[in-house]
Amino acid sequence: MSKATWIDWSDVETAAKDVAGNWRRFESFAWHRAYDLDDADNWAIIYTSNRDSGLLALSNEQAINKLLEQYADGEDPDLVFETHSHWAVGHVSGLSVRVFRSDGTISDAFKEVCRIQERLDDYPLLDESDYSERELEATLENYRSEIGHYRSDLPENWESDVYRHFSDRNLYRFIENRDDQGGWAPRDALVEALIEMGLLEAESE
Repeated sequence: MSKATWIDWSDVETAAKDVAGNWRRFESFAWHRAYDLDDADNWAIIYTSNRDSGLLALSNEQAINKLLEQYADGEDPDLVFETHSHWAVGHVSGLSVRVFRSDGTISDAFKEVCRIQERLDDYPLLDESDYSERELEATLENYRSEIGHYRSDLPENWESDVYRHFSDRNLYRFIENRDDQGGWAPRDALVEALIEMGLLEAESE
């Protein structure tokens, strides 16, 4: 969820006053759904990812959406998942949330948003298992992208075998997450591993 260090998410009432109607302060922005709402100024927009987001943001976004999906049901929900176009980042995804109800009380949806943000302030990862799975899949995809023309000669799941090969030999530099985009290995290291495992024949001199 987007950070805003000036907001004390543990103080729900203050946070509500700070973010209600925040979309009006966005530069070069028009929220078209606002025209369909009688209480648009009681809503806030919070972004969770964009086109260039790394694994951490995408993992947290999935966890956030799961925690909040119950508030997006019904004809007049207090929360709506949204995706907006942006000239700089291509697109941004997140949610709009009704902060104040018509009677002035704070919605349960916004209270949950505050609880989630508090968790993120304490520890920046909501679902370690999901994040680990994303790290692994990104690493395997990076291997597939790097191997080049050798791919047609390789058996199914070769990239998983290479990952285990590197792990068994403590070659952590080839499996460790880089820049939140998964692990990476150069082509020559991949080829060498594949030859050692007998999955690829060495090219004749």
